Amino acid sequence: MLRSSTVVRSALLLALTQVLAAPVSPALPTAAYAQTTPQSGPQIDAQINGGQPVAEQASVVAPRAMAVPFGIGERMDYDVRFLGGKKGVGSMEVKEVTDVRGKPAWHTVFHVKGKVLLMINVNIMLESWFDVATMNSLRFYQNQQYTGTKKIQNIEIFPERGMYKEDALDERVTVANPLDDGSFLYFVRSVPLEVGETYTFSRYYKPDKNPVKITVIRRETVRTPAGTFKTLVLKPEIKAGGLFAEGKAEVWVTDDSARMVVKLESELPVGTLSLWLTKFHLGTPIKR
Repeated sequence: MLRSSTVVRSALLLALTQVLAAPVSPALPTAAYAQTTPQSGPQIDAQINGGQPVAEQASVVAPRAMAVPFGIGERMDYDVRFLGGKKGVGSMEVKEVTDVRGKPAWHTVFHVKGKVLLMINVNIMLESWFDVATMNSLRFYQNQQYTGTKKIQNIEIFPERGMYKEDALDERVTVANPLDDGSFLYFVRSVPLEVGETYTFSRYYKPDKNPVKITVIRRETVRTPAGTFKTLVLKPEIKAGGLFAEGKAEVWVTDDSARMVVKLESELPVGTLSLWLTKFHLGTPIKR
């Protein structure tokens, strides 16, 4: 169990600063081996997860696309657990590649919804749009509602000018190569991780919330409803507070270059909230 901290403000804010890794298909869970052949690709993945192959999109971005281990249509679903029981559901999804101010951008969504106690509801949605060529954040939307708190923000980020704008407020200075709460997760999935190492960097789009620290604390085999996975366990330290405030959380990612999030734990004032992977669908990479 982790110590008490503030309630969720953001989700899955992660980061590292090493060279990007080439994409590799994620290791399938032990439970999935009997259902598959050595083949891979969107058709096989759709059969594993009960979905349909995702149509290939955005071939126009091929000359500029950065190598990443995720693709269009990728989705991970979770049970939300509290005090040992299921209290809601969550998901992470790569919806599409779309245009943001003339730039092809990944569009991702993180959503958690549930009731952790009789009078405590949690409903969090984070959407990120980030450049396929640089992974720099271009747009960020968050809608966070839980008992006693409601926060809705629309943020436009302009890396080329070094500025960002939040709702109706004046523009403010951002950092070089900015990342928002959601795009950080996809960034960390694209870089190497070494057990025992702590990574520090200053890419969060709000300068005063830097630096961010991520420590890879151990390897661990985790059994989830989606299967059994070999994982790396990460402990983030985020000045922005929320889900990863002051290292009050742990995140389990698959021990391969895909870095799928299979489990997450964080402390609320009333106890530990956790997400457990229930199923996943691998996406279709864009052409490079």
